[in-house]
Amino acid sequence: MTSAAPYFEAEAKGPADGAASWLRTEDGLRLRAGVWGRDAKKGTVLIFPGRTEYVEKYGFLATESLNRGYASLAVDWRGQGLADREPADRTVGHVNHFDEFQRDVAAVLSHARALGLPEPYYLIGHSMGGCIALRWVMDGAPVKAVAFSAPMWGLALSPALKTVARISTSVGYTFGLKHRFAPGQKPNPVPGIIDFAENLLTADRQMFDDFQAQIRAHPELGLGNASLGWLRAALMEMSALDRRPSPDLPCTTFLGLDEAIVSPSAIRDRMGRWDNGKLVELPNGRHEVLLEVPATRSRVHDELFALFGNHG
Repeated sequence: MTSAAPYFEAEAKGPADGAASWLRTEDGLRLRAGVWGRDAKKGTVLIFPGRTEYVEKYGFLATESLNRGYASLAVDWRGQGLADREPADRTVGHVNHFDEFQRDVAAVLSHARALGLPEPYYLIGHSMGGCIALRWVMDGAPVKAVAFSAPMWGLALSPALKTVARISTSVGYTFGLKHRFAPGQKPNPVPGIIDFAENLLTADRQMFDDFQAQIRAHPELGLGNASLGWLRAALMEMSALDRRPSPDLPCTTFLGLDEAIVSPSAIRDRMGRWDNGKLVELPNGRHEVLLEVPATRSRVHDELFALFGNHG
């Protein structure tokens, strides 16, 4: 059973039929899912957001999807957006184990089927959502094709920092400090609000201002920096996935050449091992190529919907 959830239509700027529902995972947590374009004919794009993100941030992609004939579904993962959080402190982003996200995925898939969203299903995962999506498709996700935007298959850390991260997360977890901030992280007085000059996400000022306005209007959507527990879980998951072969599934991955959050080498390595995969590298693109300058966004959209359209 699902029930109506808050959906901030004015801030999302998505299709007019946008709505949100509460979902319940098998371990009892409450998530939020947003849906647009239920009457679309070509299929449904399942959107797996990155860390700190939320349903409304993908209203713009839902609009593009509907213009191309696709419905969309996006989710607030556990620990972010309006989903249940542990701890309740919104200044810290935490998860105990990444396999917990697969329970969220199961709830999303059940919701899509219960709503009768048009099939086939397609998948796009951004950043942390790309890590979650990779495990799902490796385990046989019922999707026709998958796309990744700056997938978190490794972090942009120097070898020395990687060693520090592994040691500190292990020690911190052992001594019950999993909710403490990870090395280099600190409290943000207004979680999610950053300065344009310091942002590593996009060079497009209008897109930046739009998603910052969403959080200013609804601070409850914001999420702070990552915990030791989150970093430990992420490192373990990325290492485990790296040892597995790529699935036999059509794939396009987008990587901005100014990427500074996730590891470009990890992305290139994975795509070099993906027989039915294509890597699209984008000059001057930062971490969120879906929010980049218009020319970059246009290329990403064309590549994305060409992938989905060729595998209907």
